[in-house]
Amino acid sequence: MTDKKPPIKQQMKFDLVYFVAVIFAVVFIREYWIGEDHSKTIPYSEFRRLLDKGEVTDLVVGPTRIVGSYTKPGEAGKQHFSTVRVEPQLADELARRNIAFSGQPEPGLVANFISWLLPTAGLVLLWMLLLRPMTSGQGGLMGIGRSRAKIYAEKDIKVTFADVAGVDEAKQELAEVVGFLKDPQTHGRLGARIPKGVLLVGPPGTGKTLLARAVAGEAQVPFFSITGSEFVEMFVGVGAARVRDLFEQARAQAPAIVFIDELDALGRARGIDLPGGGHDEKEQTLNQLLAEMDGFDPSAGIIVLAATNRPEILDPALLRAGRFDRQVLVDRPDRKGRSDILRVHLSKIRVAGDLDVDAVAALTPGFTGADLANLVNEAALVATRRGAQSTTLEDFTQAIERIVAGLEKKSRILSPREREIVAHHEMGHALVAMSLPQTDPVQKVSIIPRGIAALGYTMQRPTEDRFLMSRSELGNRMAVLLGGRAAESLVFGEVSTGAADDLARATDIARSMVVRFGMTSELGQVAYEPETGTFLVGQTPMWRPRSYGDGTAEAIDHAVKGLIDGAFQKACAILERNRAILEASARELLARETLGPEDLARLTAQLDREGSTKSSAIAVVR
Repeated sequence: MTDKKPPIKQQMKFDLVYFVAVIFAVVFIREYWIGEDHSKTIPYSEFRRLLDKGEVTDLVVGPTRIVGSYTKPGEAGKQHFSTVRVEPQLADELARRNIAFSGQPEPGLVANFISWLLPTAGLVLLWMLLLRPMTSGQGGLMGIGRSRAKIYAEKDIKVTFADVAGVDEAKQELAEVVGFLKDPQTHGRLGARIPKGVLLVGPPGTGKTLLARAVAGEAQVPFFSITGSEFVEMFVGVGAARVRDLFEQARAQAPAIVFIDELDALGRARGIDLPGGGHDEKEQTLNQLLAEMDGFDPSAGIIVLAATNRPEILDPALLRAGRFDRQVLVDRPDRKGRSDILRVHLSKIRVAGDLDVDAVAALTPGFTGADLANLVNEAALVATRRGAQSTTLEDFTQAIERIVAGLEKKSRILSPREREIVAHHEMGHALVAMSLPQTDPVQKVSIIPRGIAALGYTMQRPTEDRFLMSRSELGNRMAVLLGGRAAESLVFGEVSTGAADDLARATDIARSMVVRFGMTSELGQVAYEPETGTFLVGQTPMWRPRSYGDGTAEAIDHAVKGLIDGAFQKACAILERNRAILEASARELLARETLGPEDLARLTAQLDREGSTKSSAIAVVR
């Protein structure tokens, strides 16, 4: 077994500490041991008295100090003394007046040393605390143009493609990039070149950043990670300088991967802002990025990965061939993808042996990878709160309800009248949904308040992923949304504010049918408004350009109102036919507060026996 030598830096650090310690030891030995043990400092008046008595000898007279010996041992056995000289005329005058006096001694060696040491130490601390950060590469005025990218060595990245699930097509696209980085000769034997840039496009939470790290982990190359907003500062030219520095560092460590997250913060299309808006710095930074992506040699092995969820606002120059050659869609996972993602996250918690992962995946359409990770954590917390040893399907059901509808607010006390209205409202939703075809099955109805404003909820769970919807399906969905308001109108003869969200959602569907899908005969097969955003679901701009006249706008309003009225009449017709079931089920809901799948299956059977004619209800909207 051989002894390992300490690193050079550690050795130098130890030698410096040892050297400083030796200096301090020598100074203190010289000052206190030699001086204090063998001589005594006395006042000058005492020296004059001893001189007059002849009790001193072997004097050494210096410009400011007199050193000598006693003729007889002094106090404490001292043989030598020293004193500081005083001006002779002043000394004679003081002696005549019998005043004890002494000179001001010069600072000793230690005092001199400390007088130099303290200012020096203060300057060093000032440099370390203030000036050094200002001149470092990660911040400050002197280093503000340096790149702020986080640099990960190949051994630091533990993420691989095995840790990424639910995006198999995206992984296949990026596997080719990994192949180029690992073996450029084999993949370029036919003359193909490695893509300069790969843009990962998809909704938030789908795993774009995780995929980029997995590419670096698979290729085992250095990984430079930075967000688009970190390029821009208040000083002009800083962003462009940081782009240059980033690519210089990447070239020095090639082959390497440069990952720019939230590219839309940096690559927003030029010229779309108002003049004089102060966006010249962003444009300079973008121009520098375009120049760098044009300038580096693909054979050097540098890949630029970027991620965004707003591709529609990126500058066209970024997306042209030769810069971001490849765009990879990282979309929301389908049912199989959700099952794969759940299995990855379920491996980190304790689950029941009989847990059906596919059943959990079926309950979560539209969930992203981040949503599923949060769901698994919430389910584990639910199981922990109830003191279980493992997580079951019921825990996942409660976790989904908490994520979708919010936390239960049992402390929110409703009046008996309000509870009755909410019960009829929710049963109206449920009965209309159970009576119409091509609607999502109702799994649960509750009048326990949840979240911020929900006084009750009706949970529907789709059995499959849907990518297309027909006109009749959209009409049925509006009827289900308006079923609660129809129940209030039918039973109480008036409506409440509880259907505000239902009305907003139904109106959005109706307006989309008219202006985007061309589903009304009055306005024809024309799209009057463009789709707002591919990935920013649920966010609509406050202002939209209008490309049609006032007459068309009036016709659109009439068409939207007609669709809403038709859906409301459909819901009223269904509930009128089943009014006895509506009132009986509302009373049961008031008593039990929650109705589960078994109770709802019983109600569905009653609806079938009483002959709720679905075909006549569908005819209302057609």
